[in-house]
Formats: sequence, structure tokens, C-alpha cells
Amino acid sequence: MTGSEVSPSFRLAYVPGVTPSKWVRIWNERYPDVPLELLAVTAAEAPGVLRDGGADAGFVRLPVDRTVFSAIPLYTETTVVVIPKDHAVAAVDEVTAEDLADEVVFHPLDDVIGWEQPPGEPGFERPATTADAVELVAAGVGLLVVPQSLARLHHRKDLTYRTLVDAPQSSIALSWPEEATTDLVEDFIGVVRGRTVNSTRGRTPAPQPKPAPAKGQRSAGGTSRSRGSAKHGGSGKGSGKGVGAGKATGARRGGKPRRRG
Repeated sequence: MTGSEVSPSFRLAYVPGVTPSKWVRIWNERYPDVPLELLAVTAAEAPGVLRDGGADAGFVRLPVDRTVFSAIPLYTETTVVVIPKDHAVAAVDEVTAEDLADEVVFHPLDDVIGWEQPPGEPGFERPATTADAVELVAAGVGLLVVPQSLARLHHRKDLTYRTLVDAPQSSIALSWPEEATTDLVEDFIGVVRGRTVNSTRGRTPAPQPKPAPAKGQRSAGGTSRSRGSAKHGGSGKGSGKGVGAGKATGARRGGKPRRRG
């Protein structure tokens, strides 16, 4: 259902790797009276935060529970392997999972790629976070496969990354609880989808009052009636002369004939 109440602010959650600044800027320009509050959450936390009302909507990683949440897919990320700059893989532009078969590849507990079978040899342990796995890569004890945005987020001068062409990919979506589709959520959907301020989609704009006629100017209806009166009877000398001429003709036709001398 759609709520009509207006909350004092709009709360937007976002997961690591997402940069919401563009949409935040548009929101602030378009709705300056409704502050937008940003809430950074992990990919695992995002569904619970939205379900419990901690945020009105969020940029999350798919999949989501579609029995609870609505979602608008936005983009799919390139999957990359994070490596030390002096690693042999750094010499090529892209690699395959087979190229990593003999490499130790860490699979952190907060991994966001839906692996059936991660590539390479498993590490001696699963790091708790992606940030911890990056530290291990920098120490030269293994590699890490992540979406490209996370490789950029955890950038280090001694590390680089290369595209992994045959790996699963992670997608980002705007999501919110289906039963909490408020007016503000509809407004933010419009921002994300690039609707203009005057777009007819989303919330119905308030009707605009018709401008009052200028002083001394007749309304359209009044002008029409004035023209009709002049056409069907009119007034003034022209009308009176016409009626008089009709009566004179009738008198000559209806009088007695002259007697002949």
C-alpha cells in the first residue's frame, strides 16, 4: 500500500562499493525541505535494516527476498581479482578461473559473489571481512576475487586488480519493503530512474489554479454570447431600418388598387 504521510526525513541505506552521491545531490536540489540521511550497512545487514524500518530504502546487492522487498535492478559489476603489483597476473589485462587454479584465493565471510565453487586453492582460513582479505593479499599470501567497486574501495598503492572474465557477477538494486512504499520512496525512485521534476509518473502533482482574466477583458463565454446577440437580432440603426422596410412593403401589397380615370 502507499502511505500518504510525510516523514521528517528520508533514510537511505547503502552497502560497501555503492557511491550514492549523485542521487543524493539530485534529491537535495529537488527536495530541499526533506533531509536525506545516509546509513552505511554491510551487504548482510541491509535486508534486516530495511525490514525493521531502520531505513526507508537502500542500495543493496541482489538477490533479495521478493516476497518482502520490491527491487529495481540498477547495474551489474565486473568481477576482478586483487593481486600484488609485482604478481605474474599483473602482466595481462584479464584472466580466467583456470588461470588461478594453482593460486591461493581467499573467500571472506562477507563475500558477495554467489560462488558455486570459488576458484583457486582455499586459504588457510576464511577472513572475517573483505578488508581483512585485502591485508592478506598485500602480505603476499594469496589473492582475492571481488566486485570491481570493492577493489576500488580497498585500493592500496601496492595492489592492483585484473578482470576475471568467467566469474559470477554481483548486481546492485534499489530496494525497499513492498508494504512500506511511501510517497518519499516514490520520489526517490523518480530520482534514481532519472525522471524530471515535471514527470507525470510517480506522485500525482497538485492541480494548478487557472489564471484570472485581466482587468477589462471579457471571458471566453461572454465574448461568444455577445457575438450571438449581434447575429440574431442585434441592436441600433441597422436593425430598426430593416424592420421598417419590411412593414412598408407589406402596406403597398395589401392596399386597394387605384381607380382608373
